[in-house]
Amino acid sequence: MPSLQEQIQIHEQEIKAFNPASPADLENYRIRFLGAKGIVKELGGEIKNVPAEQRKEAGQLLNAFKKLAEDTYQSYKDQQQQSTNKGPAVDITLPGTPLPIGTRHPLRIVENQIVGIFEKIGFSVATGPEIEDDWHNFTSLNMPQHHPARDMQDTFYVSQNPDWVLRTHTSSTQARILETQPLPVRVICPGRVYRNETISARAHCFFHQCEGLYVDKDVSFADLKQTLYYFVTEMFGEETKVRFRPSYFPFTEPSAEMDISCTVCGGKGCNLCKHTGWVEILGCGMVHPNMLRNFNIDSEVYTGFAFGMGVERITQIKFQVNDLRLYSQNDVRFLRQFQGL
Repeated sequence: MPSLQEQIQIHEQEIKAFNPASPADLENYRIRFLGAKGIVKELGGEIKNVPAEQRKEAGQLLNAFKKLAEDTYQSYKDQQQQSTNKGPAVDITLPGTPLPIGTRHPLRIVENQIVGIFEKIGFSVATGPEIEDDWHNFTSLNMPQHHPARDMQDTFYVSQNPDWVLRTHTSSTQARILETQPLPVRVICPGRVYRNETISARAHCFFHQCEGLYVDKDVSFADLKQTLYYFVTEMFGEETKVRFRPSYFPFTEPSAEMDISCTVCGGKGCNLCKHTGWVEILGCGMVHPNMLRNFNIDSEVYTGFAFGMGVERITQIKFQVNDLRLYSQNDVRFLRQFQGL
């Protein structure tokens, strides 16, 4: 039987001649030489059979052999890793791989248009948190606890006592503006809001709003009407007709709903306008004196108007989308229709 030194010399020659052709060859090498039952382990067990006066020299030979086996494995492993990272060679003279062109979401397109229209007439953009406290979302807006108007906004509560909710409207941002900014204020407040509604073609548990607020001295309902007339002509065209209907909102008095002539049938009657010729697009009114007083604003000196619209509704009218669920289903076939807008 060859001595330990002779066995080491034989295996050293084997290692030096090793040249793996694949990762599988390298793994077989690891198992053969460095595995739990490999050659390095096996030769280490034979040290006890070496005469005492030769063990030091044999141990040095064995350590050098082990290092050679480990270094050889690591060297080939690093080479294979670098080859994998480099990937296939690329011929830079070939035409590039075409990439699909993305598009903005239709809701974002329309929201930017709404904001841009009001920015032209001096409105600045204001945003607020989507998780709100009861004061900013309800009470400060003239909706104290147990007020029946709260039933109109079925709410997702994050916690109670104290109450934290997913905001039901971006009016909470208006409240924060009145609380922190000096008068006069003229802001447009876009954002996502949440209400606990059954999901259908006409409703969703979340949607988007753009609400506006203008508070200054001598602001009148005529200013409100003229502002909204301007918005409608910019968004839907000068031929679009407008009408106001009396309504109720707890934070405005007097209040109104604003309709426009149907952009699909031109006011003749169709499915979109329910054969009335008119489509509701927003609610509005003069800021309620109680709301101003909640923020220590003298309602005898300052007045203001507010309005709010659903971005989904405006998008539905502008692009004739018949199902609100399409906005959140991420169907590429639907989204591609708005490419280039």
